Amino acid sequence: MLNASQLAEFELNGFLKGDVVLGDDEVARLQEELELVMTGNSVKKPVLNHNMAEGKLYDDMKMTVNEKVVQIVNIWMASDVYFQHASHPVICEEIAQLCKTDTVRIWHDQIQYKPPLSGGPTGWHQDHPLWPIIQPADLVSAWVALDDAVIENGCMWMVPGSHKWGNHQKYLGQTADFKPVHKDPSLLPEGAVVEAIPFEIKKGQVGYHHSLTWHGSPHNRSDMKRRAIAVHYMPGHTRYEPAAGHAMLSYVDVNPGDILSGVHFPVVYSK
Repeated sequence: MLNASQLAEFELNGFLKGDVVLGDDEVARLQEELELVMTGNSVKKPVLNHNMAEGKLYDDMKMTVNEKVVQIVNIWMASDVYFQHASHPVICEEIAQLCKTDTVRIWHDQIQYKPPLSGGPTGWHQDHPLWPIIQPADLVSAWVALDDAVIENGCMWMVPGSHKWGNHQKYLGQTADFKPVHKDPSLLPEGAVVEAIPFEIKKGQVGYHHSLTWHGSPHNRSDMKRRAIAVHYMPGHTRYEPAAGHAMLSYVDVNPGDILSGVHFPVVYSK
């Protein structure tokens, strides 16, 4: 359970480093399962398994031909081990605290794997604007490193306080050295400081971030792998409000305006 100081830090910054929640054996099991799913050798399949570096977050970035960011969406649907991880009691209880809710559901999860030497960047973005079928923007993600995520192998970077600035996704970009930029700074609230800090996470450690926090991660030019599992969690009041397409759209079986629930959005915490 998070203490008052940690909750205040999250409220201020929009992100927080939690504890190491997985032992080496648990991480190794997730790494083994990831290899099966990533190579297409699992019996059940995830929603997506592709090279994210070919997506729209990279339109204004200079990429080399062989760069990769392997993205797997809803690996929990392909692996019972990953569903057990998404249901981790410590993580889910702390998510409930951060979301200020008594019910937590899985929105979806995603693996992001930046391979050694050729791992591509993940452009600066906010999560919620990329999820145009749910409201409000109260979701919190739990990002657990399956390898040490450090500056050298492309850890995430965060902009403190940016979760309080609203939706600026279409204005986000980056400099040649991967610093975040706003394409129309006049739209930012008074006093907003666009300055990123590294969010280094140890293997097995959890890091939390708000769905409106600006974040991104640069290339992996090291000889280290950078694997991680992010589970995006919904508080109990999250509604299905479709405004555009999304990979999870075909799995929704409630009406617009209803609480987003169902077998593909399972409850993992209830108080």
